[in-house]
Amino acid sequence: MLKEFSYKQFGNLDFADQNIEEETLVKIGNHIKILFLPKDSKVQIDFQEFEIETDSLLFINPNVVIKPNCNEARGESLLHFNRDFYCIELHDQEVACDGILYNNVFEVPFVKLNDSQSTEIKRIIEEIQSEMKNEDANTEEMLRTLLKLIIVKATRIWKQQHELDEDEQQADINFLRKFSKLVEQHYKTHHTVADYAEMLFLTPKNLSKKISLVSKETPNDIIKNRIILESKRLLAHTALSVKEIAYSLNYDDDAYFVRFFTKNTRISPLSFRKQF
Repeated sequence: MLKEFSYKQFGNLDFADQNIEEETLVKIGNHIKILFLPKDSKVQIDFQEFEIETDSLLFINPNVVIKPNCNEARGESLLHFNRDFYCIELHDQEVACDGILYNNVFEVPFVKLNDSQSTEIKRIIEEIQSEMKNEDANTEEMLRTLLKLIIVKATRIWKQQHELDEDEQQADINFLRKFSKLVEQHYKTHHTVADYAEMLFLTPKNLSKKISLVSKETPNDIIKNRIILESKRLLAHTALSVKEIAYSLNYDDDAYFVRFFTKNTRISPLSFRKQF
């Protein structure tokens, strides 16, 4: 059972159909999340469904819509926290909530775990659950320490899986974070590669070259996909009109926005909305 403070700052949920309600996920929608999924789990992330091939951790930014898609609980666990709990300025580094696990150009930030890694992560999650049942004056600091431990371990695993050495870490990863953060901050108002190249003091060609070193997607794809994702969220989860959505994304011509959406999704905005 969650304690009252959990929803406000930090919490842990069993992530399975019979244990979690959509209203609960909405309540913590603006929280940063870490989701542990055992092998053969299924999960819906925004508008994609995934079947997990091996025990994994998923790092989820605020406002990403996640839904369990399983028939029985098998150890799925969702940790959630707000920025006041962990992401103060002193934590602004690669293992913070704006670190490489939460800001990169990869489509879905899964960290796959081998058997020993999975056992270790599950042990830490069990410690978190135990701390929450036995709350005392030191509980909050212990929870913060355990949370950081998961993020540190997952960051190391992620870097090993992507074969990143220390030199690459200082250059490529820091650049990935910077580009990703800029797209997240400005995608509603800046739609072109040239916009971001200017912010990064690069030519569009050099920006594309840098991104190509670590991603199969081009900068234009990344920007475009972020706009499309937000469009889908607004269509599926709000009552805003297509014209209002277009305007919120800095498209003065809603007809142009409709063409843009339809071209990139092969379905019109209104048809997409009807699906939900």
